[in-house]
Amino acid sequence: MDGKDACLALLRDMLQDPGRAQLLEHVVLVFIPVYNIDGHERRSAYSRINQNGPELAGWRANGTNLNLNRDYLKADAPETRAFLRMFHRWMPDFFVDDHVTDGADFQYDVTFDIDATPDVFPPTASWIRDFVTPELTRRVNAAGHLAFPSTVFLNDDTDPSKGLAFHDNPPRFSTGYMILENRPGLLVELHMLKEYRTRVTGNYEILRSLMEILNERAAALIALNHEADLDAATLGSKGAAGEPFPLYFEKSGETTQVEFLGCEFTRFPSEVSGAIAIRYDSKPWNTKLLMDSGTKVARSVRPPAGYLVPPQWTQVIDVLRAHGVTVLRLAKEWTGTVERYRCLGMRWPGKPFEGRFPILRGGNVERAIGEFGTCELSSETVTYPVGSDVIPLNQRLSKVAIHWLEPEAPDSALRWGFFAPIFEQKETGEAYVLEKLAPNDLARNPALRVEFEHRIRTDSRFAADPTARLEFFYDRSPWWQAQRVGEYPVGRLASLEGLPVV
Repeated sequence: MDGKDACLALLRDMLQDPGRAQLLEHVVLVFIPVYNIDGHERRSAYSRINQNGPELAGWRANGTNLNLNRDYLKADAPETRAFLRMFHRWMPDFFVDDHVTDGADFQYDVTFDIDATPDVFPPTASWIRDFVTPELTRRVNAAGHLAFPSTVFLNDDTDPSKGLAFHDNPPRFSTGYMILENRPGLLVELHMLKEYRTRVTGNYEILRSLMEILNERAAALIALNHEADLDAATLGSKGAAGEPFPLYFEKSGETTQVEFLGCEFTRFPSEVSGAIAIRYDSKPWNTKLLMDSGTKVARSVRPPAGYLVPPQWTQVIDVLRAHGVTVLRLAKEWTGTVERYRCLGMRWPGKPFEGRFPILRGGNVERAIGEFGTCELSSETVTYPVGSDVIPLNQRLSKVAIHWLEPEAPDSALRWGFFAPIFEQKETGEAYVLEKLAPNDLARNPALRVEFEHRIRTDSRFAADPTARLEFFYDRSPWWQAQRVGEYPVGRLASLEGLPVV
């Protein structure tokens, strides 16, 4: 609601004030006043316990209880798909998402982030780091507000003195998704405990400042975005000689000392929770804190020339089409060599998250959900039927395809459960059949006998479980291998040459 009211005020002033009208000289502003319409209309005085006004606030989730700011890549919600259509019709050069914080207390009323991580086009990242971020900070402060050029996450939520933490921004979030669109994305976080007027006027000033910057640098930004699009379209053409593409990051251990304008606090043992709790004071706490400043690539992959998806995985392809990704089709059956993953050891959470049972990783924004196992890559000869979908990476939206189809990407189709059926074992052996199979296998295979007897000696739970002992033999039989459990059906193509596509 802060962003809505700030934008309406800015639009009013650009119409009434000749000085503000200049903000539209080189900029077209596309304004979405309410994205989550269902949540906006579910107003209550008890929607946001962490927030100081307005008197009535909307609800975080939409009508089906999905948080739209976790849906940008998986695109389950109709609102998300409508946004994607609108976005690609206008194709903005700069994106802004206005939010209100949760978390710690401090003196700043405006905090913000613009991603400049190693997956951002390097010239764009340099422009953001060296010019846009410090300039926004300077202009907002000069307007009488207090800005901090990062969203604030603490290493210890009960002890701000332990410093500011690294946080990643996967593409389930709007500004993380903008990285895949090759566009800068500004996340504005107004401080939840500041009065509503302060939050709205702070939001106004950062939007006004951004509009000034974009007017001054419009041609340069358009050129940067054009170059970023061209660069993204080359990701699949470099093969083994290409640079690995980063899927997600973690903190490197590097820190920078920053001036931080916090609030005094007291730590105390809580008789309610039984843990150490924190109580903030209104008095200033001006200090120097260590802030995580370095990132390293935690997982990367060398992009293929393209991907091949069997035609039965319609929901997976529907998401790519919703994003505007170019998808071709096999005009006839094709047999050839591809790389494919075999993924094992996945463990799913016990409760849903955003309507699914995902295996996610979320840094400090959300704790990991479920447990991701391993995905091993191998080359093999595979036959794909007519109608299989081909996703070439010589296109502007190559990063969307990579993040959706590489299983270990933080918001991949596999992590969100779109490929969950590949992990289901559909056939099992009856005990009386396995009782006949097992002695024959033991007699024919001395190494198997050694392995079985060792397992009985060293694993008491296994030794006491008749079903597990029988399944030991089934899992090592040709019948188990024929089920292909964990075989990821998407093929990675070294080349698109010779593919019969339409």
